[in-house]
Amino acid sequence: MLDNTKKARPHLRALAVALATLACALTLASPTAAQALETQKCSAKPNGSGSSEVLGGSETRITWEGQADASEQVKSVTLTLPEGTSYSTDDARLTLLSGDDLMTRDRPKTEVSSDGQSVTFALDEDAPAGAYVRLELYKVVFPTSGGDEQMSASYTLADGSSHDLSDVPAISVTSVSPWDSAANWLKEQDWVRKWNENTFLRLFLNPPILVSSIPSVFQGFLMALAIVLVAFPLAIPFGFVLALMRISKLRVLRGIAGFYVNIVRGTPAFLQIYIAFFGLPLAGLQIPSYPLGVIVLAMNSAAYLCEIFRAGIQSIPKGQSEAARSLGMTSFQTMVYVIIPQTFRNVLPTMTSEFILLYKDTSLLAAVGVMEVVMYSKTIVASTGSITPYIVAALFYLVVTIPLARLVGKLEARMLGTDAGKRRKKTLKEAGVIDGDHIA
Repeated sequence: MLDNTKKARPHLRALAVALATLACALTLASPTAAQALETQKCSAKPNGSGSSEVLGGSETRITWEGQADASEQVKSVTLTLPEGTSYSTDDARLTLLSGDDLMTRDRPKTEVSSDGQSVTFALDEDAPAGAYVRLELYKVVFPTSGGDEQMSASYTLADGSSHDLSDVPAISVTSVSPWDSAANWLKEQDWVRKWNENTFLRLFLNPPILVSSIPSVFQGFLMALAIVLVAFPLAIPFGFVLALMRISKLRVLRGIAGFYVNIVRGTPAFLQIYIAFFGLPLAGLQIPSYPLGVIVLAMNSAAYLCEIFRAGIQSIPKGQSEAARSLGMTSFQTMVYVIIPQTFRNVLPTMTSEFILLYKDTSLLAAVGVMEVVMYSKTIVASTGSITPYIVAALFYLVVTIPLARLVGKLEARMLGTDAGKRRKKTLKEAGVIDGDHIA
């Protein structure tokens, strides 16, 4: 048995050597240890009015965060900004975060230095092993051309070894529009700074915010026009049908039309919008915001147009209907060729006024999240703390309402002039001053 053991020893040694060789091979083939510092976050603070965009040519703040390896102590971190990017190290800071929720903050003494596009944060004392590091760099201005701006970073450990970070994500920067360029230029003007020293003027008429708000509010203006230019044409035939029902000889039709008109005209449009936008989804009926807003406003305006058309129809002298019937025209022909043309001519100024009211009522849709003039303005106000975007919204309303109001005035004056001329001509005929169209 002893001889068998001696014979087995060479085989055991060979097996041991083979296992040792395999272990070495596996060690060499295994992945390298994790980097001492890994990027967790790299972002820039949005600086666009009412948006989440990072604009070039405007000041922003860069925040970089990294997690150190549990066995390594970080001595310094260097951020290298893209070419053409300006910055300031005045308020730059390094913060160590700890705790399960990273809410415990420690700001150790740090020396911040710069060299060209590189900014180095060097701690007086090495960071604890496994520290979570946050760097903040203020007054950073990216190039106005925009695009994905790629930063790079490196770090130094307590033992003096330096390493590069290859996992720093790029920051998406939006190119600067002419409006933003104009706003940035205004910010640098002395008269604007003096103007904004007055609290009232700064809150209600801040020139840079006024200029930068125009593009965003203009999008809401287009949405408001898109709503009213579809809702009002839909309301016209609906309102005219209701008007015919209101003057119908059938009591049922008069009752249906009267009930609808009284309900719609007797309740606020704001409440009707809320019922439609929050009640219909509860009933299982899902309608997109734009068509639903068009429908609600069209149905609301139709009730008012109904009364406008009814008054217009009833203002036509009954003698015209009797004359048309005496010529052999049917009731339908009389309505189409005699009553309707005169009705629309008489109520045109009032219809224009109703269009103005409907356009202003589109602002009520902001309460249910429709992105129109007021909603865009509200978003910018929330981000800037200035009322100026609401002033911009008012200007966009006035762009439509003032010309239309002047048009209503001219139409009314023209109609009054025409009616006065007819009355004068009738008086002269009765007095025998003129005979037909000629002076007697």
